[in-house]
Amino acid sequence: MPFWKGKKMTKIITTILTLAIAPLFFAGCTRQKINDKYDVAAYIWPSCHHDARLGEMLWPDGTGEWEVIKKGNPRFEGHYQPKVPLWGYEPDDDPKVMERWIDTATDHGINTFIFDWYWFDEGPSLECSLNKGFLKAKINEKMKFYVMWANHDVSHSYWNVHKYPGNRTLLWDGAVDLKNFKIIVARVIKQYFNKPNYYKIDGKPVFSLFSMRDFLEGLGGLEQAAEAIEYFRAETRKAGFPGLHLQQIVFGPPGKDMQKKMAALHADSFTMYNWGGPHPEDYIQWGVEAMARRKKCDEALSIPFFPNASIGWDDSPRFPNKQKKDIVHLNKSPEAFSSFVQKAKDYCDQHPDQPKLLTIFSWNEWIEGGYLLPDIKYGFGHLEAVKKVILGKCDKY
Repeated sequence: MPFWKGKKMTKIITTILTLAIAPLFFAGCTRQKINDKYDVAAYIWPSCHHDARLGEMLWPDGTGEWEVIKKGNPRFEGHYQPKVPLWGYEPDDDPKVMERWIDTATDHGINTFIFDWYWFDEGPSLECSLNKGFLKAKINEKMKFYVMWANHDVSHSYWNVHKYPGNRTLLWDGAVDLKNFKIIVARVIKQYFNKPNYYKIDGKPVFSLFSMRDFLEGLGGLEQAAEAIEYFRAETRKAGFPGLHLQQIVFGPPGKDMQKKMAALHADSFTMYNWGGPHPEDYIQWGVEAMARRKKCDEALSIPFFPNASIGWDDSPRFPNKQKKDIVHLNKSPEAFSSFVQKAKDYCDQHPDQPKLLTIFSWNEWIEGGYLLPDIKYGFGHLEAVKKVILGKCDKY
């Protein structure tokens, strides 16, 4: 009997052929496991924990803004309120919670967190999600991060309409003077810029500025604000970095006045926190209008613009009088969101001379209806949408 006809030898030959051919056969079914080509940055709104410094003033229940989120109520038939997180009402300053967030984000192609960061009444606020949660997480270096200074005003009723119903007077002023700004600069450089996973462009730590209006008001005008930013740049260089990358948040295409202010501050780039207003009822319409605004942003300035993909808009828990017309709800789905993530990715590819950074609204803005974290209605749908676009989809054979 020839040697190749024995059952044992047949099995050996089959095994050898399988090991040799299988890698070739399944080559088209592999996908990039780690996102190292695009910087997909999701905003973190760090409100869902008890803030030791100012929490009693805002959310006396001791659970942060979960107190308000749970009280969301439907305003029309089919309105999904309150939002129900799949993993429960977790505190965002818990390192264990943050470790799950980091694993989940990186598994789905999101490799950067942008933390909203506050400074009110001459001190930090809502800082613990970053300091005690993210930076204490054992696996935090899997993820890049940077801060967006949310230097906006806050009225009494804005963050807790139940405690301060109808009280729109100012609770905190977002503007800060030069003395406080210098404290902020020292704190940000020491606590964050020096971390190995702090997000940098050309070696320069990225610092995102939310409100140009409040920044100029606090410093006393454009000239003084420009001097303050130059101080920030100099202090960043003293800390051993080649400089500072100042990123400006815009709420639509910047007009001539805004362009002038950004030029005076030597802004290095700009992006959006979300697609902005107006907020139509139809999600696809909102996205199409945002793409038109993005085109105008592109035309307004020569510095890099980083595109945004937004998941939704529903801030009705903060506003008892908001109704159907104020809420983005029609055609809202993970599939529709996926299309706009694709558009943001395409934009990055069409601008090879700038970093491939895109921002997402957001990781956990439950209170405003834009979040990637899994919930009872959509499950992991929005995360899977990012994964499909950024990491690719396995071909089926």
